[in-house]
Amino acid sequence: MSRSPARCTQADVARALRAVEQVGYPGVVEIGRDGTIRIVPYALVAPAADSAPAPQPVDDDSPIDL
Repeated sequence: MSRSPARCTQADVARALRAVEQVGYPGVVEIGRDGTIRIVPYALVAPAADSAPAPQPVDDDSPIDL
């Protein structure tokens, strides 16, 4: 039985992680079963009650090339 091609490759994930790191604003990278890669800024992720306050957003509207 042959395998189907990957919906999301390791290179795709590495690019998404580098993009989050390059921006300098913490975020969470989510990968869906359909291969969708979604980058969610940390401020939108519900922080735990005992954690530090969320960092302030960066005033940089430059696009991120993936």
